[in-house]
Amino acid sequence: MMRANRVRWGLKVLVLAVLAVAVVGLAVMSLWNWLAPDLFGWRPIGFAQAVGLLVLCRLLVGGLRGRAGGHLPWRARLAERLEKMTPEEREKFRAGMHAGCGWRSAGTSAAEGHRADT
Repeated sequence: MMRANRVRWGLKVLVLAVLAVAVVGLAVMSLWNWLAPDLFGWRPIGFAQAVGLLVLCRLLVGGLRGRAGGHLPWRARLAERLEKMTPEEREKFRAGMHAGCGWRSAGTSAAEGHRADT
């Protein structure tokens, strides 16, 4: 009984994945064929090329990670480190981050900060 439920669940996931790829592939193909030939003079593409373009974009931009939020493990480590710091250490760390990133305090205007930099 439990195995039948897993098979049924797996088939549902497979059908939904195929349906999602089909819908998004058709959307990419439609948008490409609507915009690219008129704007850039490029040729229209077919469904397989649209799905290939999706895969290429995923590889170039998203990598091969499985889940969307899995690419930011540093946030959890940073939060853990900040919790272990004393308030003085935390303020020193934040001040160093602000200075290193070029952020200005709320009381400093951009013109004053620019004059201080030059």
